[in-house]
Amino acid sequence: MADRTNLLFILTDDQGYWAMGCAGNDEIRTPNLDRLAASGLRFTEFFCASPVCSPARASILTGRIPSQHGIHDFLRAGNTNLAFGQGKPGDEGIEYLAGLTAYTDLLAQAGYRCGLSGKWHMGFSERPQKSFEFWDVHAYGAGSYFAPSMIREGVAYEPSQYASDLFTDNALKFLQAQQGTDRPFCLNVHFTAPHAPWQREHHPAELWDDYHANCPFKSTPDVPMHPLQLAKEGPSGSLGSTAQARKEALSGYFAALTQMDANVGRLLDWLEENGERENTLVVFSSDNGMNMGHHGIYGKGNGTFPPNMFDTSVKVPMLMSRPGSIPEGEVVSTLHSHYDLMPTLLEYLGVENPEADSLPGRSFAGVLEGKALSGDDHVVVFDEYGPTRMVRTVDWKYVHRYPFGDHELFDLVNDPDEEYNLINRDEHREIHKILQTKLEVFFARYADPGRDGSREAVLGRGQIDVVGPAAEGRKRFGDDLLFERDRLKGAVRGVLKP
Repeated sequence: MADRTNLLFILTDDQGYWAMGCAGNDEIRTPNLDRLAASGLRFTEFFCASPVCSPARASILTGRIPSQHGIHDFLRAGNTNLAFGQGKPGDEGIEYLAGLTAYTDLLAQAGYRCGLSGKWHMGFSERPQKSFEFWDVHAYGAGSYFAPSMIREGVAYEPSQYASDLFTDNALKFLQAQQGTDRPFCLNVHFTAPHAPWQREHHPAELWDDYHANCPFKSTPDVPMHPLQLAKEGPSGSLGSTAQARKEALSGYFAALTQMDANVGRLLDWLEENGERENTLVVFSSDNGMNMGHHGIYGKGNGTFPPNMFDTSVKVPMLMSRPGSIPEGEVVSTLHSHYDLMPTLLEYLGVENPEADSLPGRSFAGVLEGKALSGDDHVVVFDEYGPTRMVRTVDWKYVHRYPFGDHELFDLVNDPDEEYNLINRDEHREIHKILQTKLEVFFARYADPGRDGSREAVLGRGQIDVVGPAAEGRKRFGDDLLFERDRLKGAVRGVLKP
C-alpha cells in the first residue's frame, strides 16, 4: 500500500467513557480496546459535541457544531427512500449535510480511498456521501442486531448475521481490496453497538447468558430512577423499574460491547498480519456518552427532558494508536472535543484544511507526537442539544437552557458526580457570569443563525426535517413526549440537591 499514513476510525454508539476495562471497569470484557490503549493514548476528558447520535456524528465528520451543520437530534425521518420489509416503509431521503465539507472530502482530494461500513444516520442512506467510495451502511442507525437494515450500492438488504460481525466483514473486504494499490485509505467502521435493543435474542446467547449469570454489575449505579427519565420504546421503557429489568438490560449492553470488542481485534489483527499496523493511525471513540443507571438515568442527553448534560452523557471514550509513532500506554487528561478531531486528523495526516478559520476546533496533533499543549489550550469545551447548551472547564460546568432555564452550575472539584446545583448561590455569581459569557461568546461566533439550535423545538424525540428558514415552515422535530408534560413538570427544579 501507500507510504502515506492510513486512517482507521472506529466509532461505537452510546458507549460510556466508563465502559472499558482500560478505563477501570473490571466487569466488562474489552481486551482489544485495552490492547489498543496499551499501544497508544487514552484520553480521559474527551467530549462529544452533542449528547445524541446524529448531531454528534455530524460534528465528528464536519468539524462543525450542531448550530453550524443543522442536525440537532437523532434523525427520525429523512433516512432513506427505500422500504425494508412489510410494515417498515421508507421515508423521503434528506441529505442533511449537503454542501458541507467533511474531513473525508479533503482526504479524498489528497488521494485517499475512503470507505464506510456500518452506521451512517445522517440522512439519505442509499446515496454515498462525503467522498466515501465504499458505502455499505445501516439504513437507519439502530434496530435488530440479527436483522440489520442495510444498504449496499443503493440496494436494500437484510442479512441475518450479527451486525457487529457483518460491519467488520464488510470492512475487511475494503481492506483486502486495498492490497496492491498505492493509495492510502481512510476506513470508517461505525458499529451500532452497544445501542439498544438489549434483550437476549438480539445478542450472542453465550455472552448474554454469561454476563446475566455471573456479573453483579457493581460498575454501574443501582439508584432510584431519575424523576425526569423519559419513557421510551423498546427495552428502555422498563429500565430500572425492577432489578430484573436492570440486570437484563445491562447483560445486553455488556454483551454488545464485548462482541464489538472482538471485532476490533479482527481489524487490528488484519493490520498487523498485513504489515499496516505501524502505518495506520487507529482512532476509537463513541458518538456520545451513556448513562446506564448513572444519576438514575438510562440513556444519554435525551434520557431526560429537559435534556441533561451530565458528564456521563457528554464524555466519551477516546483511544489513538500508531505503534512506533505515537506514545504508547500513556493517559491524556487535557480537555478535548469531537469538533477538535477534523483539524487534528488533517494536520497529523499532512492534509491542508482550507476551512480551519470557520471551525471551532483546534488541533491537538502535537499530543500524538508526544508534545505538551501550550498555555491555556483546550481548557474549555462546549456542548449543545437544541436549546440546551453547556460550557465545561476543568473545574466547573455551566448549563444554560433557552429560553427560560432551569440552568445549572456544578463545582466539579468538590462535586465530581454533579449532585449539587449551585446556580442560585450568591458566592458563585462571579463564576456563573464568567462561564455564561464564555458560552455566549462562543455560540455568537460559530452558530449559523439559519441553523441555530437555541431557536428550535428540540424535545429529544427526533428530527424530521431540515431546520431554520430552509424548512419553509414545515415541522422539524417530533413532539410525542408532550403527553408526559404533567409528569415531567417541564423543569429540572427539585431534582438536584440545592
